[in-house]
Amino acid sequence: MQYNHQEIEKKWQKYWADQGTFKAENNSDKPKYYVLDMFPYPSGAGLHVGHPLGYIASDIYARYKRHKGFNVLHPQGYDSFGLPAEQYAIQTGQHPAITTETNIKTYRRQLDNIGFSFDWSREVRTSNPEYYKWTQWIFIQLFNSWYNKDTDKAEDIATLVAKFEAEGNTNVNAVADEDITIFSAEEWKNFSNKEQQEILLQYRLTFLSDTEVNWCPALGTVLANDEIVNGVSERGGHPVVRKKMTQWSMRISAYAQRLLDGLQNIDWPQPLKDSQTNWIGRSQGAMVSFDVDGHDAKIDVFTTRPDTIFGVSFMTLAPEHDLVAQITTAEQKEVVEAYVEATAKRSERDRMADVKTISGVFTGAYALHPFTGKQVPIWIGDYVLASYGTGAVMAVPCGDQRDYDFAKHFGLEIPNIFADIDISEKANDAKDGIKLANSDFLDGLNYKKGMKTVIYELEKRGFGYGKINYRLRDAVFSRQRYWGEPFPVYYKDGMPQMIDAKHLPIVLPEVEKYLPTEDGKPPLGNAEVWAWDTTTNTVVENSKIDNETVFPLELNTMPGWAGSSWYFNRYMDSNNEGEFVSKEAVDYWKQIDLYIGGSEHATGHLLYARFWQKFLFDRGLLPVDEFAKKLINQGMILGTSAFVYRVEGTNTFVSKGLIGDKIVQPIHADVSLVNSSDELDIEAFKKHPLNVDFKDAEFILEDGKYIVGREVEKMSKSKYNVVNPDLICEEYGADSLRLFEMFLGPLEQTKPWKTSGISGVYSFLKKLWKLFTDENGINVSDAEPTKDELKTLHKTIKKVEEDIENFSFNTSVSTFMIAVNELTALKCNKRAILEPLLVLISPYAPHIAEELWSQLGHDESIATVAFPKFEEKHLVESSKNYPVSFNGKMRFTLELPLDMSKDEIEKTVMAHEKTQQQLQGREPKKVIIVPGKIINIVG
Repeated sequence: MQYNHQEIEKKWQKYWADQGTFKAENNSDKPKYYVLDMFPYPSGAGLHVGHPLGYIASDIYARYKRHKGFNVLHPQGYDSFGLPAEQYAIQTGQHPAITTETNIKTYRRQLDNIGFSFDWSREVRTSNPEYYKWTQWIFIQLFNSWYNKDTDKAEDIATLVAKFEAEGNTNVNAVADEDITIFSAEEWKNFSNKEQQEILLQYRLTFLSDTEVNWCPALGTVLANDEIVNGVSERGGHPVVRKKMTQWSMRISAYAQRLLDGLQNIDWPQPLKDSQTNWIGRSQGAMVSFDVDGHDAKIDVFTTRPDTIFGVSFMTLAPEHDLVAQITTAEQKEVVEAYVEATAKRSERDRMADVKTISGVFTGAYALHPFTGKQVPIWIGDYVLASYGTGAVMAVPCGDQRDYDFAKHFGLEIPNIFADIDISEKANDAKDGIKLANSDFLDGLNYKKGMKTVIYELEKRGFGYGKINYRLRDAVFSRQRYWGEPFPVYYKDGMPQMIDAKHLPIVLPEVEKYLPTEDGKPPLGNAEVWAWDTTTNTVVENSKIDNETVFPLELNTMPGWAGSSWYFNRYMDSNNEGEFVSKEAVDYWKQIDLYIGGSEHATGHLLYARFWQKFLFDRGLLPVDEFAKKLINQGMILGTSAFVYRVEGTNTFVSKGLIGDKIVQPIHADVSLVNSSDELDIEAFKKHPLNVDFKDAEFILEDGKYIVGREVEKMSKSKYNVVNPDLICEEYGADSLRLFEMFLGPLEQTKPWKTSGISGVYSFLKKLWKLFTDENGINVSDAEPTKDELKTLHKTIKKVEEDIENFSFNTSVSTFMIAVNELTALKCNKRAILEPLLVLISPYAPHIAEELWSQLGHDESIATVAFPKFEEKHLVESSKNYPVSFNGKMRFTLELPLDMSKDEIEKTVMAHEKTQQQLQGREPKKVIIVPGKIINIVG
């Protein structure tokens, strides 16, 4: 009976789908367990073997938990809005929905081929109107909420309006815009409706504002900071510039402290927690106001070292700061404008990372020191960011190295305010043990006393106040693209109005072009039907806009992180048409118990999702304020690239071993054209569609072969080192792929892929198959197992259970191999041993386990069979196989009970025939016995 993996795997994949084997129920007497992978964006390239790593790990754990008696929710879906589908639409004219559907079909087929235990009845797609209806609904809830600092949570905007009506905003303690005007209850009532709406926008958790954004002209959209790498767009490598645009934003800054505090209550990797902590960037200090000489303007500065205020010798503004144009003198105007324009072409990340370049321009204006009244020159410099703090720095060159280098570079004053500290070579950034000097009322004070004193004086004299600041900025929520969630917003008298939830979803309209309009409006500006009729509550033609009953709709769409910030809650109740999730479902599942995904999402998806979870918790819509109890970041599987070597300036390729002192250009070759001996298929290489320039190339061979170079790199289509899991499943089977990916190393580690290694795992599965079968079929005995067979089984149970609980899946695979080798050597075919072994292996290799389980006569799936129980007694040794030595040389072994006394051991050994043969009638001089260890007879 042969092991036919192709036939077996197709059979059981169909069985699971037909039977709904992995469908989870929202009501169960079993304890619940929710396992989730970060859901994929369905790209046109499909999956490569690096993608399933985390999915395999989560699937093993989900299957294990089912064996342990849990009601397991293990869903899957698609993050199906996004820029790549839109770019493809721009290039080809094909609607992104068509591209996305095609890509999803490929992903689904590939995922099914690997045998995942997903509950596909709960599938979600962020681009389905049935799903984004609820993303729009959540947006409306955010718009209709404000953050009350007194209660430390989000509340309905109606409670804020009630405060305004009763007492104005004097005593309102809210997270809001900085420039709030104070008004009384009477003034509030006398404001026009538009004025009231404008005021409320300053408090809402989602709001419109003029914001500095990362604008990518080539992509026609705003990019988040985490979508920019080395100053260009991560997608396509296009230039990015800074510009001001009216954008929707989310007031995530309201949750900064709670996002920090919450990290203490979740089991997430420490490096990921550190990333979020640094991104949120809590710092304690003071806000200080500097008057601008000759202008009715102030520069507000947040500083963590207000105690060094007497060391200020200049100020630096971000080039984008609102005051730059206002205060720059006529003499400096041209050079300042040129510098501002140049800075706009650099991303914030690029500017933050560039610590070597020193650049800046003097505005010609001066600020006045709040305590001394001395003139302080105002510069602009790209190391100051408009989005951090107030976009202004009070430069203390003696205490900050970057300020020191700037001052040295431009010949600015560097006053020393530290007693007995030499600053001739570098700034002093130490706090402890340092006393202040040349600092008026702060002279002689240390850091802690100086901080308290200067904040007291700032507040007393009205120059500033103590403050806790966060690096975390409010998140821009608008994207100038087509393929995203439409906002449920229309504009009346220039003010945003929410469409009533009962009319959702607002569905994407058809457009002819996916590029921005000729006048720079987002792609939705190309739609002919994109206006809101308030009499019929429907979307109508733009030509009908009259601004009385028909109004323009929002042209921007939501960013990619909108749908991914709450999808895990939708899985709990994905087919509910009346609610985003029912109270019953969310009260049962509560949160993800195990979440697996990449660490690259630390300050994007994972931070935004925590923010939305806390908001929905505040509004009483969710029972917990953290969405994932435990998180694991899986490592990356690297590809082994292949390189051919072209002699520079020629169309000649030289084999790796013949390069010598030749100057060559390494070029990636498709790994599918290279065999396991690193030999290139030259003719296939020449015919490859990507190598048309090389169809007539000459190849210099070694021993008749062209040998490529190898290098381990990130697995990527662009490096031609992608291995398609379909090919692996075809040749070796999904069970081999699953086992091999786990066997490569610890889940969290990065490790290289080498296809040749999978044959060993495939051989193991065939060896496992032979334990159960012979040429006639299943060959299993109901005889009682031996002591050694039970020992092998129970040490395997113990190790595998420990490994799975510790997510050490690689060592489990080794344990299976050892167990199968031992049982093969014992010629074990006992049902009492082999059936539990199958259950142990089934989370890792479910297809072969299901088939053998069925062949053993079981009608039900192995998926829910109870996990074997470990029994310690089978590992307790009752006897010892003693080596018996004569004059230190071992001559034979003797198995004796471990509880036998020293005297009894001696009597038994001396009476043994082999002892008598060794002694040949002589009396031994000494018999040395250490119970449980050694027997040595000295002649």
